[in-house]
Amino acid sequence: MKKAAVPLLGIVMSACATSPLGRNQLMLLPESQMAMLGDQSFAAVKRDVPVDPDRQANDYVRCVADAVTREAGGSWEVVLFRQDSPNAFALPGGKIGVHTGMLRIARNQDQLATVLAHEVAHVLSRHANERLSQQVAVQQGLNAMQALADPSSSSGKTLLGLLGLGAQYGILMPYSRTQESEADLLGLDLMARAGFDPRQSIELWNNMANSGGGQPIEFLSTHPSHATRMQDLAKRMPQALDLQRQAAAQGHRPQCDGIRAGGG
Repeated sequence: MKKAAVPLLGIVMSACATSPLGRNQLMLLPESQMAMLGDQSFAAVKRDVPVDPDRQANDYVRCVADAVTREAGGSWEVVLFRQDSPNAFALPGGKIGVHTGMLRIARNQDQLATVLAHEVAHVLSRHANERLSQQVAVQQGLNAMQALADPSSSSGKTLLGLLGLGAQYGILMPYSRTQESEADLLGLDLMARAGFDPRQSIELWNNMANSGGGQPIEFLSTHPSHATRMQDLAKRMPQALDLQRQAAAQGHRPQCDGIRAGGG
């Protein structure tokens, strides 16, 4: 168990970084430690949540994820979890989880790409590191070994919430409005560079808003929907459409919907 410990104390308490969109960030943890936290947290989810065995559904999700992450770079593990809640997440260390319930809301490959690119954008922007660094600065450290050993503990829920997994374990820790805006815009560019239709991003958020039955669904609870979200996406749409045209010219034309439709 000692090998799994991630020391959060004794870190130099001054580290500045810049987000992909140019915003100054506080970063106290090396990316190697964030990747270790992501790996261990993902393993905990796989222990607690059943993996969906449907091969066709898995191939479809991986097709979309592979196209998105090819633009992000690195190696990514993708798992489809058998959960009715419409949710998805990405973790440091290259981990992506998708709930089967999300496939009811994201109705085509472009809408699913919107979700996955948004989550991957959080990782690329190092938002989990930023949130954990802020927590370290305020509370002078978390007991990561205890947190990972017992996700149901108070420290475990805090850590998983900061990584973006809190809703899975009964605690909601939404990203800040600034972080959400960054993930929206960076994710829009990312899906467009992968060849997906960025206009479907607005349709996806409409689906989200209309699927809650009067109550915010889990994905919107952990990822707050702001009145300006779709307006900001619309403002960036000309740039995103240009990126999609460039991707198409380079032969990036995802055909994942065919996998979903195939075999009934």
